[in-house]
Amino acid sequence: MLEARETAWEPDPAWATLPHSGRSGARLWLAESSGRTWVVKRAARPLPGDPRELSDPRHFGYWRREADLALAGDVVATAGLRSPEVLRVDEDETGVVLWQAAVDQSETSGLFRAQALGRFATQNLPERPWTTTGVLRSRLIAAERRGGWPTLARTTLADVADRLWTRRGHHLNALDSLPLVPAHGDATPANLRGREGDDVLALDWGGYGLAPLGFDLGYLALSEKEDFEVLLSAYVEAAGGEHAQVLLGARITAVYTVLMRAEHVLARAAVSPGALAGKYRHPSVAPTLRRLQRVFDQVEALL
Repeated sequence: MLEARETAWEPDPAWATLPHSGRSGARLWLAESSGRTWVVKRAARPLPGDPRELSDPRHFGYWRREADLALAGDVVATAGLRSPEVLRVDEDETGVVLWQAAVDQSETSGLFRAQALGRFATQNLPERPWTTTGVLRSRLIAAERRGGWPTLARTTLADVADRLWTRRGHHLNALDSLPLVPAHGDATPANLRGREGDDVLALDWGGYGLAPLGFDLGYLALSEKEDFEVLLSAYVEAAGGEHAQVLLGARITAVYTVLMRAEHVLARAAVSPGALAGKYRHPSVAPTLRRLQRVFDQVEALL
């Protein structure tokens, strides 16, 4: 097991800066060490005044979960999904730095990734103090604090959105009835990047935790070209779970996730002048609406 090392830290000027990592906003560099290429990932410790969720080990936004997972070594040899090799974890007063092996993009498919997620869901992994749970519930609670989905209420989806918003408690309780399984938490093709035999080398484990069976699949289905039912069959075959349970978990996750994304992108677009309907083709809006269209059969099933 790795151990965190207390060190003063600053980036080496020779490192190549990479784009920030997804939702975490972590800073990334490409570095050479011991004749190999590593991705150096820096996560800053929350400051006074930052959202309290960043300091909550159970919340999906917890700032140092990926480093804690690397130190525990829980997913370095798991089936289906595993993390890249970790060189070391450095820690100082202002943050933590994770060194991971660089992973090349592999030519795989949505079916391959769905099968990998299904196998990963069968792994018997310990629950840690920083293991996240209840991600979808937490996100909907945050949406409720912001007033729900007021922008969707201005679209042709108003009745659909209102019905699903009203019944969110019912669907969250349905998720709670499903088995909890290990979940990557941000299962997108960009994060399920590499391949090692029949397994996926996955990046960005900051949302890792225990989630309802099918959660990762529902998330993945929003980004893949294959149909929902095709991905579902691949996941079920690999996970060995009950088809109805996986379908329920994936369906609820996909529908509520894409509706929350649609509310977010439309609300941002709505602040600029012009009719809201005229912004549906905007590059920041259109991809999310297309994803919503792709899973509309699942939307209708929840109505």
